Amino acid sequence: MKLSVLAVTVAVLLAPQQQKKKVVFVAGGPSHGYGDHEHFAGSTILAQALNASSLGIEAVVHKNGWPKDNAAFDGASAVVIYCDGAGGHLAIKRLAFVDELAKKGVGLGCLHFAVEVPKGEVGDKFLDWIGGYFELDWSVNPHWKAEFKTFPDHPVARGVKPFSIRDEWYYNMRFRKEMQGVTPILTAVPPDSTRKGKDSGRGGNETVRSRLGQPEHVMWVADRPDGGRGFGFTGGHVHWNWGDDNFRKVVLNAVAWIAKVDVPADGVPSKTPTQEELEANQDDPKPPKK
Repeated sequence: MKLSVLAVTVAVLLAPQQQKKKVVFVAGGPSHGYGDHEHFAGSTILAQALNASSLGIEAVVHKNGWPKDNAAFDGASAVVIYCDGAGGHLAIKRLAFVDELAKKGVGLGCLHFAVEVPKGEVGDKFLDWIGGYFELDWSVNPHWKAEFKTFPDHPVARGVKPFSIRDEWYYNMRFRKEMQGVTPILTAVPPDSTRKGKDSGRGGNETVRSRLGQPEHVMWVADRPDGGRGFGFTGGHVHWNWGDDNFRKVVLNAVAWIAKVDVPADGVPSKTPTQEELEANQDDPKPPKK
């Protein structure tokens, strides 16, 4: 009996420590000025919360664009891109590399402008990787206060309570056909006033104007046939919103989920950032008070 206990004890002591899941945040460079599109500051808040969560996650943040050496992604379980999108999206020149990561099962998440890419080859890749994207002349990007009242039975929605918040919430996204493998997480009804823009790349189109009063999906997750996972989150224009516990939690849950970390019943825990913490790491200095 003693030998058996000793053998078990030795086996436990000699067993390798469970390796942490590595999450790589790619933060784009300066964009819209103080308090908006704060890619590095926002990514840092999320990464620090994940590292403090005791969920076995090691999150690292790369500032001002794509890492110079792709070795930065070695061993990654998930990659989160928070950058300006459209034709200057950081992934466009690296499609083959990102596709290789996806084929290895690495999760991919995109925040705010990073969900917008050109349609065609790049858009098709995003449909594959994260299930949807912002398509020019189809999707729109108004600022409005969204009210999120109900959530699906999905790990990414765990612990998220009804909340409302103003941001630049994109909608009428281009999703996979018949939403195959795509689960909406945040859905709200935009004010009709946001639908009445004249035809323009991001401001309005006939389809958007025809959907008065209809709900729209502004965050979603996607399962890939190969077992990989992805998500798109259209909020994140307004940096201060990371101070909202539900806004922050749903994104932390999504990052953990694409990294294939079990999301706790109450969601990924994190403390509410202080004003000082929200003001830290921004690309531009705080403007003087008027």
